[in-house]
Amino acid sequence: MADIHNSLKKLSVKNFTVFADETFEFAPSLNLIVGANGTGKTHVLKLIYSIVNAMADQAEQKRGAKPTKEFLEKKIASELIDSFRPDQLGRLIRRQPGRSRCDVSARFTLLRMVNFSFNSTAKKNVNLDRLPLKWVEKLPVYLPTRELLTFCPWFLPLYETTNIPLSSIYRDTCLLLNAPLARGPRMQQINALLEPIEKTMGGKVESDKTGRFYLRSDAGQLEMSLVAEGHRKLAMLARLIATGQLVDKGFLFWDEPEANLNPAVIKQVARTILDLCRSGIQVFIATHSLFLMRELDVLMQTEQYEDTPARFFGLHPGDAGVEVEQGDSIDDIGEIVSLQEQLHQADRYLGVESNHDRT
Repeated sequence: MADIHNSLKKLSVKNFTVFADETFEFAPSLNLIVGANGTGKTHVLKLIYSIVNAMADQAEQKRGAKPTKEFLEKKIASELIDSFRPDQLGRLIRRQPGRSRCDVSARFTLLRMVNFSFNSTAKKNVNLDRLPLKWVEKLPVYLPTRELLTFCPWFLPLYETTNIPLSSIYRDTCLLLNAPLARGPRMQQINALLEPIEKTMGGKVESDKTGRFYLRSDAGQLEMSLVAEGHRKLAMLARLIATGQLVDKGFLFWDEPEANLNPAVIKQVARTILDLCRSGIQVFIATHSLFLMRELDVLMQTEQYEDTPARFFGLHPGDAGVEVEQGDSIDDIGEIVSLQEQLHQADRYLGVESNHDRT
C-alpha cells in the first residue's frame, strides 16, 4: 500500500487560470482528473508539480538547510513561470475585469503546508503566507503527452544554452531519464515492476555513453527512434522505475497516458499505474479516455487492487469558471462531454451493426 505520510491531501485555488474558487481533496494513491479540452486538467497537474518540485529542492536538502520564506517565494515563482511559460506570473490569474489576486493552498501530510498568493500585476514573485515544516524527500516525475527518450541526448545541452520557449518540465524529465540505474536492496521491487512492462515492449531499455536510448531484445538492439511511439512511452516509465525514481515513495504526474497507445497497451499501463500506487507513489492522471478509466475501475474491483485508495475529479465549464465534481468513483464526477461522446459512438456503432445483421 502507498505510504500515506508522503502525499498531497488537499489543494485549494482561487482565481487560478480557469478556476474561480475550487478545492481538490486527493487520495494518497491514485487521482484521476477528467474533463474536456480547455477545462484545466493539465493546469492542475502543472500547478501541483511546480509546488512539489519547489519543495523537493535537492541542493538545499544536501546542504542541510531548512525551508525558508525567502527561498521558497523565489523557487515557487520560478517553477510556475518555467512550467507554464506565461509572459509574466500574473497572466496565470483567471481573466476578469480589474486587478485581482490568486491564492493557492496545498496541504501535505505530516504538517507540510504551503500557502501563497500573487496579484495580476506580478511579474516573477509570490507572497508566501504559510511555510512547510519539511522538504519533500524525492523529486516528482512529470510525463507529458509525448515521449522524450528520442530527443534526450540533444535536448538538454540545447535547453541549457539557448532560449527555448518550452516548459522546464521537459528538461526536468530528461534529467531524470538520464540518471544512473538503481542498485541494492530495491532491485527486487524494481524488477517486479519492470517485468510486465518489458514483456509488453518486447525488450529492456538501455542507454549508451552518448546518452542515446535503445530497446534491447532477443533480436538485438533497436534505436529508440525506430520503436513504436506507444512503446516509447512505456520505455520512459520503465527507465524511471529502473533508476529508482518511481519506487518507494514519490509523485507521478502523467498527462494523457493513453495518447498514441492501443487498447492492449493501455491495459498494461493501467495495471502499472496501480502497481506504482501500491509501491508508495502518489499518482495524478489527466485523461479523457473512457477506456483507461474503465480499465482502472475494473482492476480496482479485483482482490489485488481493491484496497488502493482512489479519487476521481470531473472538470465542468461554468458561468464563473470551471467547476469541480469529485468523489471515490467515476459515478461521482458528473457527466463529462468527451466521455459521453465515446459512449454515444459505441451505441451508434452497435446500432449500425444490428441493422447490417437484420439485412
